[in-house]
Order: sequence, then C-alpha cells, then structure tokens
Amino acid sequence: MTGARRVVITGIGVVAPGGIGVKSFWDLLSSGRTATRALSLFDPAGFRSRIAAECDFDAAAEGLGPQEIRRMDRSAQFAVTGAREAMADSGLEFAAGDPARVGVSMGSAVGCTTSLEREYVVLSDGGRRWEVDAAYAVPHLYDHLVPSTVAKEVAWAAGAEGPVTLVSTGCTAGLDAVGAGFRAVADGRADVVLAGAADAPISPITVACFDAIKATSPNNGDPEHASRPFDRDRDGFVLGEGAAVLVLEELGAARARGAHVYAELAAFANRSNAFHMTGLRPDGREMAEAIDVALAQARWSPDSIGYVNAHGSGTRQNDRHETAAMKLSLGAHAHRTPVSSIKSMIGHSLGAIGAIELAACALALEHQVLPPTANLHTPDPECDLDYVPNTAREHRVERVLSVGSGFGGFQSAVLLGLPTP
Repeated sequence: MTGARRVVITGIGVVAPGGIGVKSFWDLLSSGRTATRALSLFDPAGFRSRIAAECDFDAAAEGLGPQEIRRMDRSAQFAVTGAREAMADSGLEFAAGDPARVGVSMGSAVGCTTSLEREYVVLSDGGRRWEVDAAYAVPHLYDHLVPSTVAKEVAWAAGAEGPVTLVSTGCTAGLDAVGAGFRAVADGRADVVLAGAADAPISPITVACFDAIKATSPNNGDPEHASRPFDRDRDGFVLGEGAAVLVLEELGAARARGAHVYAELAAFANRSNAFHMTGLRPDGREMAEAIDVALAQARWSPDSIGYVNAHGSGTRQNDRHETAAMKLSLGAHAHRTPVSSIKSMIGHSLGAIGAIELAACALALEHQVLPPTANLHTPDPECDLDYVPNTAREHRVERVLSVGSGFGGFQSAVLLGLPTP
C-alpha cells in the first residue's frame, strides 16, 4: 500500500443479538453475556439444531417507515439501521458533500433469503405446486432475489452516488466488503465509504442446510452455552443474524474536520485454499498466507500484533485450523497474544459476522478491553493459545488482527491499529 491514502474508521453502527446499537453491543461483549437462545423466528420442531442468536429487532422502533418495511428484507432493514447509526456517529454531513465521492461496500452471504423463502412458499402453495403462480408474486420479489439489494438500500439511505458494491464470499463477506471499501478510499476512488455487511439467515431453508452437514450445534437443552469455540466439548456453531456498518474515510480529511477516529485500517488480504467446499487442511497454511500478506502490506512485524479476533466458529476443524495458522504466522509470539471469538456470545451470522467482528475490534482499541471467549471451560489440548476465557480483559493493545474463514475455501485477514502520526 505504499503511497496510498491512509484510511480510518470514524463511525460505527451495529445490529446484533443481545441489543441494537453500538452501546448495547459493547455492553454485551464486555460483560461476557451470551445472546444464544431457543429459536423463535419460526417453529423449529423437527430440526436437528433448534437454537439461534436472534436480534430483538423492531423495524418501526428503529425509524423505518411502513413502505421501507414492506420493501426491505430483514437483512436490508438491519443494514440500513446500522448505516444510519454509523452516519450519525461519524458526524459527517452526507447531504452537504459530493455524492459522487461517497461509496458503499456491503457484504452478505445469503442476501434476502428470508423474504425469498417466504414468497416461494406463497407462490408454490406451500410447496405443492412445481410451477409457481406468478400472479401471487409481490412487487418486490426481484429485490429479494438479488443480494445487491442490501448495498442498494444503504446507498439510497446515504445518498451515495459513488462506487457501490455487494461482496458475497460466504462467511468472509463482511471482512472482504470492508477490505474493498478500504481499498476504494486508499486508492482515491472515493473519499467516504460505508462498508460492512448484513445477513438474516435464520430461516427454515438455511437451518436445514446446516443441519444436513451437521455444522451447527445440537445442544438444544442449553442454548446459552451451546457456542463453545476452542473448548474440548464444542459441537458446532450457533446460527446468528445481524449487521455492522463502518464509515471509512481518509485520515487527513477526518482529522481536518475534527472527527473521532476509532482505528486505522492498515491492510486487507484474502486467499483461497482451492481445496474443498467445506473442508480445511489442519496445518492452517491458507489462513496463514492471508495473514502474512496483510502483515507485509502494513509493514508490521508479527510481534506487533496485540490481539487476534478469531473466526472461532466452534467447529472442530476450524478452531484447529486457525490455531495452527496463528502459530505459522506469528511464530512464538502466538503464545503471548490474546485471541478470542465473539461468536461464543452472538453466534455466527454468516456474511455479516466479519463486519460485526471488525466493529468489536475497533471498540476493543477504543476501550482497551478485549472481549472474551464465552463458554470456554475445558480447553482443547489442540487449541493451546490464550483465548481470553469467559471474562473480558483490560489490556493495552495498539494493533489488532481479525481473521475469517468461509465455505468455498475463502480465508481473509484485516489489520487495524491506533492511528499514528
């Protein structure tokens, strides 16, 4: 990134399980509370996994009008709510600037799947008709079909007429979308980018898909403790939902207007393992390569990393894979570096989680507090790093690494730090 403009985060908006808004989100993480519970958004009887991390979200209470609620899928509602909070938090006068210099980069793994599934049930008469009856289609069915609707709605909310992008790379989509926004500002293609991700995947079709491959936890009797990354007794992830949006802008412009700067985005890198749809090699090489490239871009030494926000899904292969990746990339320093997974508290919201985790990283830098890995009581001998078990930790940290891993072989790494002169 030599010669590129420096990019900082000046606004944050979050919709997450356990609370809507940045304050509620950080209160949950810093207290180590879990928001996983019995699934209530539909009747889960007959499913293997009947637990989830749901958002207590009231669209009208969050300022969305009746027409917006009718038009938007739940994921788009999350995205717009997060974007509005981030814009207000940044202090930027979006209406007063050049709209052609404002961009949007949003991520989503499954787009508007909740509305799309609901409408298919209606059109097919509950699945009884192979040929659906288009006469029953709602006017916004096309918007439910294309994931780009999420980015479009954020662009409309911000009046953004610059580059608008939807990134859909599975569970790394949030990291990748913020990475794309980072590059747009760094390269000078935009002055401000609303970057983040949203997903609302808690629907019968999504739950059934993860049931089929036994990726989600079947611990239905104890949902609060079902998400157990790095624990010896972990048995899969807990499906979640939510959104996070960050306002990214050039450092000099942010300082010139007296903006509050949460963190500087220092680098982004992604890789593919070209290996297996859901499988990961145990040596962690692919994730390690993404980390190594990001460190080289930022010109940071591995020893300078003060905290790692792990993908930490709670599946056996993923937790082993990224533990190995930390050791490959950080060397001996891996054993001195705190690592934690917030999925233990808010579940795995697929494409949205990477952006939510970056919001958590920025807040960790802001408050100098590391969120814990909840429910970690019996460490897996193969996962032998410092995973900040159960209780948040006050810790001096200046540089943070956040990593993600997604079906299809995607591996991503983002570096954030306190801005320096």
